[in-house]
Amino acid sequence: MAPQLERLNTEIVSCRLCPRLVQHREAVARTKKREFRDWDYWGRPLPGFGDPHARLLIVGLAPAAHGGNRTGRMFTGDSSGHWLMRALHRAGFASQPSSDHRGDGLTLTDAYITAAVRCAPPENTPTPQEIATCGRYLAREFALLPRVEVVVALGRIAFRGVLVLARTHGLAVSKPLPTFAHGARYVLAGADDRGVLLLASYHPSRQNTQTGRLTRPMLERIFRHARQALRE
Repeated sequence: MAPQLERLNTEIVSCRLCPRLVQHREAVARTKKREFRDWDYWGRPLPGFGDPHARLLIVGLAPAAHGGNRTGRMFTGDSSGHWLMRALHRAGFASQPSSDHRGDGLTLTDAYITAAVRCAPPENTPTPQEIATCGRYLAREFALLPRVEVVVALGRIAFRGVLVLARTHGLAVSKPLPTFAHGARYVLAGADDRGVLLLASYHPSRQNTQTGRLTRPMLERIFRHARQALRE
C-alpha cells in the first residue's frame, strides 16, 4: 500500500464524524449476530483496499452490519462480497472467487474497492448528510489513485457519489446528468486528459440477487466490459 493511502486509511478507521453511524456500528459490534457470536467484530469505519496502482475503481454503498463491519474489510464475509469477488475473479481482477475474512489470502490486481459510506448504516440507509460527510474520503482516495481509468458504481447511491467525485476533480459530467441504470456507460472527461469511464451496476445485495433483479451473468458482464475498456 502506498504511504499516502496508508495514512488516509488510518484516518478513516479513526473517524467519528457521524454520531448516528458511530452508535449503530458499535452497537452491532457489541450485540453481534448469533451465528457470529465468537467473532471479535471490527466495529469501525472501513478503509478501501486493493492495488494502489489500480486502473479499476469499484465503489459500493456501505459496509454490511455483519459483513464488513464484522470482518474489517470491504465486501467480506457476506453474500454481496462473494458475488462481487466471483465476478472480479472471472475477469482477472481478484486472486480468488470468495471473500471470507481479512486473512483469507485474497488479493486484487489492477483493482481497488471502496464505498460511498464507510460505516454500516441502520437499515443499510445512510442519510444525505452522512453520504456528503464521507465523500471527502472518496475524493481523497481518487486523488491518490492516479491511474484509474474505469469506475464501477454498485448501486444508485454509489453512482451519485461518483458524479459528485467527478465534479470535485474537474471531470466534465454530461448534461442532463447521467441516469442510473444497470449497464449504463458514461465518459467523464477531464481537462488534463484524465478521462474516466463510469459503468453502473445494480448492487449485489440480497435484495437484488434473491429477487433476480441482478443475476451472476449480469454482474460478470459489467466487469468484462471493464476489462475490455482497459485493454482498449
